Amino acid sequence: MSVILPISALILLFTFGIPVAFCIFIATLSYFLINDHLPMMMLVQRLAGGLESVTLLAIPFFVMAGVFMNHSGISERLLKFSEVLTGHMNGGLAQVNVVLSTLMGGLSGSNIADAAMSSKLLVPQMVARGYSASFSSAVTAASSLITPIIPPGIALIIYGYVNNVSIGKLFLAGVVPGVMLCLMMMTLVSVISKKRNYAPIREKRASASEIALSAKDAFLALLLPVIIIGGIRFGVFTPTEAGAAAVLYALVLGMFVYKKMNSKLLWDATKESVLASANVLLIICVAVGFSKFLTWERVPQDLATWLTGAVESPFTFLILVNIFLLIIGMFLEGNAVMIVLAPLLAPVAQSYGIDPVHFGIIFIFNSAIGTITPPLGTVMFTTCSITKVLIEDFVKEIMPFWLLLIAALLMITYIPVISIGLPNLVFG
Repeated sequence: MSVILPISALILLFTFGIPVAFCIFIATLSYFLINDHLPMMMLVQRLAGGLESVTLLAIPFFVMAGVFMNHSGISERLLKFSEVLTGHMNGGLAQVNVVLSTLMGGLSGSNIADAAMSSKLLVPQMVARGYSASFSSAVTAASSLITPIIPPGIALIIYGYVNNVSIGKLFLAGVVPGVMLCLMMMTLVSVISKKRNYAPIREKRASASEIALSAKDAFLALLLPVIIIGGIRFGVFTPTEAGAAAVLYALVLGMFVYKKMNSKLLWDATKESVLASANVLLIICVAVGFSKFLTWERVPQDLATWLTGAVESPFTFLILVNIFLLIIGMFLEGNAVMIVLAPLLAPVAQSYGIDPVHFGIIFIFNSAIGTITPPLGTVMFTTCSITKVLIEDFVKEIMPFWLLLIAALLMITYIPVISIGLPNLVFG
């Protein structure tokens, strides 16, 4: 019964809009206060222990690599490459938005970072070319959801850490779903743009020589995900070491190859990286403490026993999990949902014979959908705050994308080969 007060406190604090990290910390603290046989030093040890992992070093490394790339001219080259590839299509600039999110997904690692960058970089250009601000914001927010599952997405690293799943396999598992999402969104954008007469930004398709020239300019940027995945697969470095290599690679490109980054930009980018990393790591720290006392109270074990008794098939289990996560995602930040709930649900999924890597992609993508869903979607608020679009206007434009994302979620859920085909082929 001692678990009821902390969980009640957590829900109550969420309803008051308290930041997620503080909600989880206060709930965990309340558990130790009502169980006076547990010393407060144990709470401190559990919280500190939540960050004592070499694997977690990959998060600040990849965050820093993404920020460095935004300041080093890499994003500009990827933007030009995207324009050459898709500028001739209906809604050319909106198509560029989708493709850029896919390319940057393997670099920025964070959907919020990707949405913020595209909101500043592309939305003003789209509005100037006649797109509505609300549609431009919706395309930006929806396409940023490709980012968490394209390697080296931060969500992939967190999920692998908290559930002891191979991060290398998770990286590969996100490639096909990410490309599939990109193609689905490009199709939807084309249909909407044709109806609204959103013109292409190029009169005709780029020639092979134009594509080759643009690809050459963006080659070093496009090479990074290949280096990361290939290095992990062939044992050259671990995921954490891959993050450090990505930082060094971005720094060398920015300072010595493209010569866009000076000492002032380096300092600003470092500060931005530290703040962004601290935000994620603080949530992980307190959430690990929260999950510890849930384990002590046998909540995961009891939940697993109840579900396996109440639900007979993995098909039904996955439906219930998806509905549950979609609802939870409307109120909680994606990483917090993953850290608190994934350790509870992943063992249950495994008891139904569901592949841990497959379930990881389902969980991560489902949590991402919640970030563009009212009332508290973090990507929705990030995008609208930058573009100055009203939430109600954003919601009207995001609905077709939301339905597309649900369709993609069902495909990823019930066609396992989409996510586990590539890692099984590469890792065996």
